[in-house]
Amino acid sequence: MKAHTAVIILILLSWSWHECSAQDIWSLERCIEYACANNLSIKQQSLEVTRSENQLLQSRLSFVPSLSASVGHNLNWGRSVDLQNLEIIRNQLSQSTSASANTSIQLLDGLSKLYSLKSSRKSIDISLQEVERLKDEISISIVRSYLQILLAKEMLATSQENFKSISEQRDRTRLLVEAGSQPYTALLDIESQLAAERVQTVTAESQVTTSTLALQQLLDLPYSKDFQIHIPEIDGMLSSYHGYSADEIYASAQNLPVIQSARLSLDKGDIELKAAKGQYWPKISLSASYGTFYSSSSYSPSGTAYPFFEQFRDNINPSISIGLSIPIFSNWSVRTNVRNAELSRRSLEIDLKLKQQALYKDIQTAVTEADTYYRKMEAALANVNSMQESFRYVQEKFNTGALNGTDYTVARTNLLKARSEYLQAKYQFVFQIKIIDFYKGLPLTL
Repeated sequence: MKAHTAVIILILLSWSWHECSAQDIWSLERCIEYACANNLSIKQQSLEVTRSENQLLQSRLSFVPSLSASVGHNLNWGRSVDLQNLEIIRNQLSQSTSASANTSIQLLDGLSKLYSLKSSRKSIDISLQEVERLKDEISISIVRSYLQILLAKEMLATSQENFKSISEQRDRTRLLVEAGSQPYTALLDIESQLAAERVQTVTAESQVTTSTLALQQLLDLPYSKDFQIHIPEIDGMLSSYHGYSADEIYASAQNLPVIQSARLSLDKGDIELKAAKGQYWPKISLSASYGTFYSSSSYSPSGTAYPFFEQFRDNINPSISIGLSIPIFSNWSVRTNVRNAELSRRSLEIDLKLKQQALYKDIQTAVTEADTYYRKMEAALANVNSMQESFRYVQEKFNTGALNGTDYTVARTNLLKARSEYLQAKYQFVFQIKIIDFYKGLPLTL
């Protein structure tokens, strides 16, 4: 019974370990999602969204009338004035207490509050677009780093395969040398090539480690040797490529955050220009107050002491007032503000055009480089096939002793170079395809 229990526990532990191992595999989508949720720059920009929301709330509350209240108590001696009958009081200590409440609201202010409200709403939209822009930038960086790891892993696999093949060839060469079919120098040549390939393998391993570290740094994760990424199947996108139109991609890229943010900033500039022109308008304000007071030197009509609360009741003094302010001359400050707002608006319009222009150039570059790397990849693949056939022929002649080790080494080096060029062209092409997908508004996946 105990043995069965132990077996069950081992099975569960093994299953849990495999589950944990599977969860440690990082796909491209998981990397992007994690970075967007945990990147400090994105979190910092998200604070700007909250700050803009606070400003929007303040802009809304500016339409509510202001309200204030005050209470004061005074001690007077020497000469003072009786607040009730305005008689002069000499050399007598007197006390007075006053209380009031005041409220005011602007009825006409050149629509400055309305424009401020609209501007605050635009600020929120701009902040949100800036958050998305940062997410896009970190996503592109992650795609580049992710593909660099895939390239490094394929280069390592190729190097390990070559090292194994050369090791096997070294063993065959030793037998041929011992049989007298090859000179001893052939064995020395193959040993030298094996040592060089060992260096290449170590270099490839180092490149995998460096590329993995770069991705973990992008994710703000501590370095771990156990960090593993998902190896996707990318040959499908290599065969389905038929070219792209830069104009079509540019049309679909107008909703990117970098363009939307520039458009919203221009809209905000229009609002701020209207707000500046609103300073030419007259301003009308409405205010009301409600107050009362008590004075120790006051007496009732019958000549007796005037109680505190009775004075507060009898001395109530409400008031309502309307004020009109007409700007006539303000040292050209309003005119200067309007001109500066016009200049800012023109600058924002140029900034939008510059970003659209830069976006179109980037798309043109991506489309051109995708075509270039695709043709380069096809040419490199044809070269690999040719080099493999050539190397097979050289290897057969070398095994029969009809070819020396130097020619064999040259043939193998050429094959390795051809494979390296193909892998680099392939992943450069895949990266450009992902860039184009980004401009088209498609999710970044592999």
